[in-house]
Amino acid sequence: MAGYAARMPHRHASHSRHPERHRSQRVGWLRAAVLGANDGIVSVAGVVVAVAASGAGTEVVLATGVAALVAGAMSMAAGEYVSVQSQADTEAADLEVERRELEAEPHHELAELARIYVRRGLSPELARQVAEQLTVHDALGAHARDELGITEALRARPLQAALASAAAFTAGAALPIGAALLAPEARVGPVTTAVTLAGLLLSGGVAARLGGAPVLRGALRVGFWGALAMAASHLIGGLFDVAV
Repeated sequence: MAGYAARMPHRHASHSRHPERHRSQRVGWLRAAVLGANDGIVSVAGVVVAVAASGAGTEVVLATGVAALVAGAMSMAAGEYVSVQSQADTEAADLEVERRELEAEPHHELAELARIYVRRGLSPELARQVAEQLTVHDALGAHARDELGITEALRARPLQAALASAAAFTAGAALPIGAALLAPEARVGPVTTAVTLAGLLLSGGVAARLGGAPVLRGALRVGFWGALAMAASHLIGGLFDVAV
């Protein structure tokens, strides 16, 4: 027993050199990248399949697909930037309010922070000590994290979200365009649909893996909605006859 107890600190120290891996810091760019890639694959593939089903030639199909890629990438970037910038503005406004309150009523803010820690399970005495030490260290950071829920890992980053979304959309859209370019003219629709579904299954699985979720479930979920979109696109395209 004595030998085992003597080894315990050494084992704890060895584990401390291997910190736990968490995935929450990936939320910002992962959400934008997954949304962009899936949207690029599905929307551009839907356009390609619909135009091909209408009877248009390969040149028209490719021109339409490239136009959808450029427009979609710009739209995704702009949409992500505006959306996430709104979140960033809200965070900045909340932080400014908190900064003014800390300057005007520091004792009230200290008591407020202590009450937060009491609600989380600390004794009033310990909560007060923790609040005092964190206030000395970084008062605004403590209130941002524990009162407002704003953390560095999850803070809004508009430019990062916009670039990740546009790049992912372009990468996703390149898949159906490449399939349409390489497929025989008479088989553009079926080949693009098959390649698109394979790409969606892969992207869904990769996204689930990065997020720590079950890979198969993530792949099937994305693949199902992609198949539904392809079927709807083919049906709509078939209503027209624009063969050239």
